[in-house]
Order: sequence, then structure tokens, then C-alpha cells
Amino acid sequence: MKNLALNTVRFVAAGIIAAGLSTSAAMAAEGAAVESQSWTFTGPFGTFDRAQLQRGYKVYKEVCANCHSMKLVKFRNLAEPGGPGFTEDQVKALAAEYEITDGPNDDGDMFERPGKPFDTFVSPFANEKAARASNGGAYPPDFSVIAKARPDGPNYIYALLTGYEEEPPADVEMREGMYYNHVFPGHQIAMAPPLSEEIVEYTDGSPMTVEQYAHDVVSFLMWTAEPKLEERKRMGLQVMIFLIVFAGLLYFTKQKLWSDVDH
Repeated sequence: MKNLALNTVRFVAAGIIAAGLSTSAAMAAEGAAVESQSWTFTGPFGTFDRAQLQRGYKVYKEVCANCHSMKLVKFRNLAEPGGPGFTEDQVKALAAEYEITDGPNDDGDMFERPGKPFDTFVSPFANEKAARASNGGAYPPDFSVIAKARPDGPNYIYALLTGYEEEPPADVEMREGMYYNHVFPGHQIAMAPPLSEEIVEYTDGSPMTVEQYAHDVVSFLMWTAEPKLEERKRMGLQVMIFLIVFAGLLYFTKQKLWSDVDH
């Protein structure tokens, strides 16, 4: 019996150690823990910061749009309620900066024209093969709903953008064409560090730092993923107020109707 008990203890201990090693390996494969950031859009009363959304659009346009598309977002969305707050004239000017392939015309030919508000954001590549050819075989994902494509998306994207390290740990052997990022699963990512100090010029006095750029573009990506967020929260608040008032009316009605009845 003594040997049986001893073997049982050893078996349990070995299982605990193995589980611990497996957990550690899984955590290493999944990347470092993600810290929660302060966002204006979180919580039941959260809203988007219009100035931040406009800065975030600028970061996306000048940095992210070189590789990542937004096929579900139209220029006119930038002027819709709950969005960045661009005027219709500003949207027309932003869209006109791009050349759109349209057609066919009356002669059956495709032609180029300036972008218009009803156009979707212009993709940087003609197709997936062209995108892979330009990115060492990696396919940059579409950014339309990227902030909702993963649990804790905004915090994860922020951590990823700020998680690059110039030198990997001494015990890590980097594959060719990869960059070390302590947040990305496996820690090796094909995307070069997209942000650096003063890479995008801000005219409103906001800091031109990697952290500020990351906050701004993540807020913009959250809006593109959930453009009706403010409307949803406002409606939710109205529903809760209605239910509270309705419950109170039901209670007092019940008290009135049954006040003369003996219990």
C-alpha cells in the first residue's frame, strides 16, 4: 500500500509538472499577455473621440493602407453620424485623391476616374496573388472588421503595434524575413514594424509617437468594425430606462389594484 501511495503521488506530481510545461509552451506560442488600454468607446456610455478617429484615418491612409485593404468601408461612411465627423465636402476631396477603375464605357473599355463618396476604400493590391507576391508570401488581412475579429481586439492590436523589439532574445533564432514581436503568437511576424516616431504628421498638436499613433488607428479600426456602436449604446440606455419606468408603473398598479384585498 505504501508503494502504491508513493507511485500515485509521483504520478500526480508528474502530471502537474507536465501540465505546467504545456501551459508555458502554449503561452509562449500564443504570445505575451495583453494589457488593457484606456479607450473612450468602452463601457455602457462609451463614445468615439471624433478628433482621434480623424487622426486614426490619417494613420491608416498613410501607413496601413499600403498593405491592408478595407473592402467593407465606403468614403461616404466617414461623414455618417457616429463616425469621424468629416463633412461631405471633405469626403469628396478625400475620395477624389484616388483613381478608380470603372466601366465598361459605351465602347466596352474600362477607364480611370477620380474616386467618389460611394466608392469603397481603394485596395493596395489587385488580388490576393499580387498581395502575397509583394509581401514575401504573406497575405495582409482586410482591416474592415479586424478589431472585432479577435477577442479583446483593440487591446491586442495596440499591443501588437507596440510590441516590436529591435533585437530578439539571445535564445531565439529568427527566420529570414521575420521580425520579433513579443505579443504575436510565436513571436515571429512577417509584417515589418509599421509605426515609428513622427512617421505621420499631426496638425492638432497631438504627440507624434508610436503609442499615440497606435491608439488613434486602433480607435479608427474599432469604428470601422462597429460604426453603430454609439447608436447601439444609446438605444440600450433608452431601453433600460423604459424597462425601469415600466417596472415601476407595474408595481404601483399592482399595489393599487390589490390594496383592498386581504392577503
